[in-house]
Amino acid sequence: MDMTFHDRSMCGHMGASHVGRQVVLAGWVDALRDHGEVLFIHLRDQSGIVQVVFSPECTEKSVCEQAGQLRNEFCVRITGRVVDRTPGTENPHIVTGDVEVNASDLTILSQSETPPFTISEKSMLAGAPVRQDQAVAEDLRLQYRYLDLRRPSMQRQLFKRHAIIRAIRNFLDEQGFIEVETPMLTRSTPEGARDYIVPSRHHPRSFYALPQSPQLFKQLLMVGGVERYYQIVRCFRDEDLRPNRQPEFTQLDLEAAFIDEEFVYRVFEELVARMFAVGGIDLPRPFVRMTWTDAMNTAGSDRPDLRFGMTFVDATDIFTDTNYAIFRQIMERGGCIKGINVKGQSGNLSKNILQNEYAKEIVPGFGARGMTWMRVADAGLESNIVQFFSETEQKRILERFGAETGDVILMIADASWHLVCTALGQLRLHLARRLELIPEGVYKPLWITNFPLFEATDTGVTSSHHPFTMPDQTDFDPTDTDALLDLKSRAYDLVINGEETGGGSIRINDRRLQDKIFQALDLTEEDVAEKFGFFLQALEYGAPPHGGMALGLDRITAMILSAPSIREVIAFPKNRSAFCPLTQAPAPVSREQLAELELLDIKDDAPLPGAGRQKDPVASLSWVSRIGIEDAEREEIRTAVAQAKTLAERVNREASQNTGESAEPLFSVLPASNRFRPGTTARISELSENKRLLENAPAVKGGYFKVASVLGQ
Repeated sequence: MDMTFHDRSMCGHMGASHVGRQVVLAGWVDALRDHGEVLFIHLRDQSGIVQVVFSPECTEKSVCEQAGQLRNEFCVRITGRVVDRTPGTENPHIVTGDVEVNASDLTILSQSETPPFTISEKSMLAGAPVRQDQAVAEDLRLQYRYLDLRRPSMQRQLFKRHAIIRAIRNFLDEQGFIEVETPMLTRSTPEGARDYIVPSRHHPRSFYALPQSPQLFKQLLMVGGVERYYQIVRCFRDEDLRPNRQPEFTQLDLEAAFIDEEFVYRVFEELVARMFAVGGIDLPRPFVRMTWTDAMNTAGSDRPDLRFGMTFVDATDIFTDTNYAIFRQIMERGGCIKGINVKGQSGNLSKNILQNEYAKEIVPGFGARGMTWMRVADAGLESNIVQFFSETEQKRILERFGAETGDVILMIADASWHLVCTALGQLRLHLARRLELIPEGVYKPLWITNFPLFEATDTGVTSSHHPFTMPDQTDFDPTDTDALLDLKSRAYDLVINGEETGGGSIRINDRRLQDKIFQALDLTEEDVAEKFGFFLQALEYGAPPHGGMALGLDRITAMILSAPSIREVIAFPKNRSAFCPLTQAPAPVSREQLAELELLDIKDDAPLPGAGRQKDPVASLSWVSRIGIEDAEREEIRTAVAQAKTLAERVNREASQNTGESAEPLFSVLPASNRFRPGTTARISELSENKRLLENAPAVKGGYFKVASVLGQ
C-alpha cells in the first residue's frame, strides 16, 4: 500500500527507536554527495536534517536514475527504511547523525532554480568543519526572504520567538488577564512620532491612522470594566531611520485596574524571567530599582548598563577654591564636575590617546567642551595640568575616586549638569567597548523610576512620556513652567544591559487633572476636544485607578536569542531604510486609486502636483537641508549632486561584490575647493564686537544666553 502524507515522519526526529521501520519523509534537498552508484543527500524539513541513501542494494534502478536529477532545494517525498549508520561514519553535526534512511521510492514534488545564496548550514562529512553562515548582503537575504527562512538558524529564531510568546500568554492567563484586540484603523493622536495615515474612500479627504500604540483604547477598556487586559499587538511609527528600528513592530501591551507600581513590578519581573528562561537565561531577581536622577548622576543615561563599573564620582566640592582657571569659571557659574575611574587601564590609555583622541576629538563629539585626564603612577597623579592643582586637591582626588597605581581618572566639567552627565555617560560606554570591559552572557535588568513629567522646549514644556501619565503630585500650577519641570511622573522603564525593553506608567483617571496636564502643554480647548474629546468624556464615568506597560517584543526577543539585529527575529522585516526588498514596498499607486480616494484633482495625464519638485534632486536637497539655493548656484550644485550619486552607486556596486571579513574599506579622496558663495568677505559682525549678538535670546541660564536649538537664516 502506498504511504501518503498522513503517514509522514519528521526528518529531525529520526533516531535509534526508528531503526527497522519504513518511513515517509518530505522536505528539501539540503546537500548532495554523489559517489557514483551511491548517492547521499541531506533531507531537511522544519524539524531538522536526516541523511538519505540511494544505492543499488536497496533502491530500484529507476529510482536511482530519478535521484540523479536531484539538485539543492528540490522539494521531494521519500519512502525508505531507517537503519544504523556503519560504525565510523556517524555525523556529529546533526541530531540524527547515528542513523540514515535507505530510500526505496522518490517523488520530486517541485524543482528549484539555483538559489542566489547557500542555504545549507550543515556538513555531510563527519570530519568536515560545520558550515558557517555565508556572508550575504542583507538586502539580498530580504529580497529572497522565503529562501532565507529555510535556513535552520532562521527557523530556530522563529520557533524560539513563538515559544517566548507562548510563555507570555500562559503566564498572563494564570494571572487573570484576557487578550483583547483593539482597532488598527483609528484616529490620529499626538504620541511623539509621526502617524502612518490611511485614506478613507467612504469619507473623502478624511483619514484613519495606524496606531503607534493602543494607549487610549486600553485605558477605555479599564473604564469599561475589563480589569486585566493584554495584547500582542502590531504598532506603527513613521520615525526617522535608525539601524535597529522598524516602521512596524510588535509589542506586548498590558493594562490593569486597581493597581499600583508594585503590582506592575511583580508581574513583569516574573513574566520577563519566564521569557528569558526560554533562551536558557536565568535573570537575577528582584530587579534593581533606580530613580531617573540617580541613573543620570551615576551613568549619564536613563538606560544605564550595569554590567560593568565606572560609575560617576561627583568631584564638584573638591574644586570649590581651585586655582585651575577652567574649573574656577565653571564653579562660578554654578556648574558641576564629575568623573570616572578607569581601573588598571593606564597601560592601554597613553598620554597621546587621552589628549589627542579623547580630549580633542571624541569627548567634544559627545557635546562637552573638553576632558580632564590624570593617570595614577607610584609618585602620584600625572597629567599635563596636574601642576594647577594643590596637594590637597590631588590628595582628595585620589581618595574620592579610590584611585590606585595604574588607574586613569577622567573628568568633565560644565555649567550644565545635564551636559556633564550625558557626555560622561557616552564616554563611559565608549571606553567600556574599546577596552572590552563589558562581560558576555551577563544580564542586569533594572527599573528606572521617577522620570521628570515634563521636558523643556523652546516654547514651553512637552510630556516626557505621554500626556496620560500620572504626576507624583496633583496640586501644581499648569502655568508655572519652572514648577512643571520639577514634577516627577509615576512612570517606569524596564532596562536590560543598557537597552530600554519596555515602559509604562500609572495613568490619570481624573478628568480635572487630565485637563490641567493639557493646559500645561498649552493645548487649546478646541485642540483637546478635537483630539481627545471621546476619551475625556469616558473619564467622567467612574474611571478606576489603572496603569500598565508595554514591552518591545522584537527587541527583547533579539536580546534573549543574542541576535545581532531585530530583523533576525522578524519573519518579513523592512531593511535599514524602511524598505521591503521582497515586495518593493513602499511603491507608487495608480492614478485611478488616487482619484477614487479624491486625494487629487487629476485630469488626463497631467503630472501629479509636486512631482517635479520630488524628482528634482536640487530642490529636494534644498528642502532637506533647509538652505535656500539661488538660481545661479543650481547648475554647480546639480553637478555636485550627480557626482555624489555616481560615487554612491559605485560604492553600492563594490559593496555588493566585495563582502566578507577580508573586504577592503571603500574610500574616495576629493580635491579641496572653496564651497563658500563668491563675493563674500569674511568679517567680524558688529553685533559680536559690541557683545549684543545674542541680546535677543529668550532666556539666560548659568551665565549663558539660551537660544533656540536650530537657528534659521
